Amino acid sequence: MVSMGQSDRAAIEAILAGDKEAYGALVVRHSATLFRMAYRVTGNAADADDVVQDAFLRAYVKLASFESRSEFGTWIYRIGVRCALDKVSARRAIDDAVRIGEETDAEEAVLQVADAAPGPERLALSAEIGAMQEMALRGLSPLERTAFVLRHHEERTTEEIAAALEIAPNAAKQAVFRAVKKVRQRLEGFRMTQKRAARGEVQRVTV
Repeated sequence: MVSMGQSDRAAIEAILAGDKEAYGALVVRHSATLFRMAYRVTGNAADADDVVQDAFLRAYVKLASFESRSEFGTWIYRIGVRCALDKVSARRAIDDAVRIGEETDAEEAVLQVADAAPGPERLALSAEIGAMQEMALRGLSPLERTAFVLRHHEERTTEEIAAALEIAPNAAKQAVFRAVKKVRQRLEGFRMTQKRAARGEVQRVTV
């Protein structure tokens, strides 16, 4: 049995030698990192849990082909990114219509919070910005969203993003660029909507 303090390489050697329980050490060691990334890409905890489970299952099946020259953490992270992208793509394919309705409701909720806020409340403003950013991310393609999260939340390099998404570095760079442009445009649209709503609220109060 492999103890938790032993290296990933030792755990893998033990697993390939027949100690299946040793895989638990790898799961415990790397699941938090995968969940953080998956949550940011998918946008919810349930999907993130599915991504983590799927990633470790895929890795276990392919463990015999793992090249010991690389780090297991890097390898499982790339598998996790692909699983997260697959999850977002599948979700996008089946509920686009529902997503549009949810975005409309969410935009209205954000405006209601802004109208009800008693002055420059920092906490409310932070929550509002977070809600708007999530709505902006929902408007991206699965590839763009994943690339955006890896670059601006996970702070991965262009080369790392390209490797994780299995695309050329230039394609990864372009995906991040498109994502940033779309997010900025959508956030600006939300701000303009809020400004118009705020002006309307002022008019109703002063009449």
